Amino acid sequence: MLTLPPKVTDRAFNRLKEINESSDTPQALRVAVEGGGCSGFQYEIKLDTPASDDIILEGAGQKVLIDPVSLPFLTGAVIDFTDELIGARFAIENPNATSSCGCGTSFSM
Repeated sequence: MLTLPPKVTDRAFNRLKEINESSDTPQALRVAVEGGGCSGFQYEIKLDTPASDDIILEGAGQKVLIDPVSLPFLTGAVIDFTDELIGARFAIENPNATSSCGCGTSFSM
């Protein structure tokens, strides 16, 4: 099976740009998948610097990093930024997840 990187929306790149414009040390957004959470896997989303083996997705002058271990879990996913009543956050719409928890950060496959 071909492993394609996730798509990052313009909204997500623009929000990252806003975050970095107010920072003295602009960084990339790392999206990783780890074991754990209430559904078996969980997303880790944080500001980070690129590693030599990262897949780097670029837009609006910003970078989103995916490590090679997380990439298969994120094939075909969409990384977005949502601003709702319950809060603003980077969100992942993952077609590989068979179920997810209410918090949106944990999923199973």
